[in-house]
Amino acid sequence: MRIVSGSLKGRRFSPPGSFKARPTTDFAKENIFNVLNNLIDYEDVDVLDLFSGTGSISLEFASRGCKRIVAVEKSYNHFKFIRKVVSEFDLDDRINVIRGCAFKYVEKTSAKFDIVFADPPYDLKEAAELPGKVMSSDILNEGGLFIFEHSDKQDYSALPGFMEVRKYGKVNFSIFEKE
Repeated sequence: MRIVSGSLKGRRFSPPGSFKARPTTDFAKENIFNVLNNLIDYEDVDVLDLFSGTGSISLEFASRGCKRIVAVEKSYNHFKFIRKVVSEFDLDDRINVIRGCAFKYVEKTSAKFDIVFADPPYDLKEAAELPGKVMSSDILNEGGLFIFEHSDKQDYSALPGFMEVRKYGKVNFSIFEKE
């Protein structure tokens, strides 16, 4: 895997072959970040990365200048791997990796973010509830964005705050804004 843009552009990291994560493809990552380039100033946003998997999205946000990123990952092996890469890339002061359940984190945290990015496993039944939970919680600052990665089989356009969906092959990103 590689970081596609920013100060760490081209840096590579390799998760173990035993990982069960489905990392966001470089093509999809590059395109969704191109959309975000027109919506935000990275240096001024706090980011929450739910279902962090390999940590790829957190690293992309850090590479683009975000100062505070919280990465939440339930799997112990994935958590350890993300922490290792964060340390190797000298990003310990910018990326806080938390081992835990994304749903519980959203319910219990008092922290606020400008961007919440979520890439749950496509076959996770509870995943369909996440947009509603995030948008009805106080986790997003006013004007904050929720980017939800999902398969092409779901449609979230009827939910409050829905702005648009971006499709890159079988990868879809529904984008919501907190009003």
